Amino acid sequence: MFNDIGPMELVTLVVLAVLIFGPDKLPKLIQDLSNIIRKVRSFSESAKQDIRAELGPEFKDFEFEDLNPKNFVRKQLMDNDDLGLKEIRNSFDLRKDMGEVADAVHGRESAPATTAAGGAVNGSATPDLLKKREKLDPGERPPFDADAT
Repeated sequence: MFNDIGPMELVTLVVLAVLIFGPDKLPKLIQDLSNIIRKVRSFSESAKQDIRAELGPEFKDFEFEDLNPKNFVRKQLMDNDDLGLKEIRNSFDLRKDMGEVADAVHGRESAPATTAAGGAVNGSATPDLLKKREKLDPGERPPFDADAT
């Protein structure tokens, strides 16, 4: 709840509380506040128990924390592997893909890709688009890519 309060801010709040309420009333105020917090917590727990009792035995493992969208998604997607999401997540090899991109940018030969575009199409060889040409032949126009412009 107060994770972002630093030590200096906490000292400032304590000094302000002593100045506003006085040292003689501060202990009584802290005691009253802790009693109110206990009553609110007990009321909350009894309400949760009542709701669980009304829902019936089908929802015995129901947790109210699961109503938070972050917790719900984490529980349904990350912990539950019924959909095979861990296998899909592990199948992405970003290091290999980034290595291939780096090789293409630097003009180095990389390991042959095992994709459909890497081989022959309809019996004819496809040009290596990753290989950088040194120079154009005299009178040859540079390649034009309409999608790139």
